[in-house]
Amino acid sequence: MTPEERLPLLIIAGPTAAGKTELALRVAQQVGGEVISADSMQIYQGMEIGTAKPTAEERARAPIHLIDFVPPDGAYTVAEFTRDAARLIEEIHGRGRLPIVAGGTGLYLRALTEGFDFPPPPTGRGVRERLWAEVEEIGSQRMHERLAAVDPVAAERIAPPDARRIVRALEVYELTGRPFSAERDVDAEAAAKYNCAKYVLSPPRRSLFNRVESRVDAMMAAGWLDEVRALVAAGVPSDAQSMQAIGYRRLREHLDGQRDLDETARLIKRDTRRFAKRQITWLRGSEGYSWLAPAGEAAQRACVAMIVTQAGRIG
Repeated sequence: MTPEERLPLLIIAGPTAAGKTELALRVAQQVGGEVISADSMQIYQGMEIGTAKPTAEERARAPIHLIDFVPPDGAYTVAEFTRDAARLIEEIHGRGRLPIVAGGTGLYLRALTEGFDFPPPPTGRGVRERLWAEVEEIGSQRMHERLAAVDPVAAERIAPPDARRIVRALEVYELTGRPFSAERDVDAEAAAKYNCAKYVLSPPRRSLFNRVESRVDAMMAAGWLDEVRALVAAGVPSDAQSMQAIGYRRLREHLDGQRDLDETARLIKRDTRRFAKRQITWLRGSEGYSWLAPAGEAAQRACVAMIVTQAGRIG
């Protein structure tokens, strides 16, 4: 594919609570763009509050794709995201508009822009349930050590607290006999499809953590616990992919009587801060991003103006 044939694509990444959606919407409104969400939890229906899904008012400002379309007991893979996002990018260009991929799921972003080829997911639910039971019994740190013994490359990429990805990697190994890391190959042709301008929105650490704390408080006040209670009543199992979203497991534990609500909220804030740090670490290991740390409304407007200018250059 020649440089002239590559499709313009804007990426706005960053940790949770950084303000990615607002920045993406501001840019979309100025350039005539459409947003493609790269958030692995906003895809689930019935999980509006705890995933900070864009509101109806935000969705009215510009089209936002790949949110709110998977049942909460369903599954959605990186391969499916890559396929769906690529299709949407083509369709948005066909409408004469600019696709803007915005989100914090680093694996989604890397798979789309670097062309990783992922195999179909394994189907051994019994294996997955056993592995999750072992996580509960011995903890994610020891499961991470087990992963390091069979797939050191994957263990290097996956943080010890990230139980969901540890279980996924061990599941692939048990069901296929191949390391999870061996299933990822770079497709250079796919990676060359896009002319990307890539940004990371990363506020100063103290500001980000203050935003995390305020967001959790607002979610709790908005009825997050009732949202989780409804999911439990609907029969969504605790090992569902959706229930690995930050906070949902903690709130289920509260409903089971394991701790009071104040302590639950404290743990959710701590888990979210840790998650944000892991997101930042992942993005620092990715290539081609410009890092933005706007402080205040004037700096935010300057960032929007700069990105709009760059969007004109890649188009």
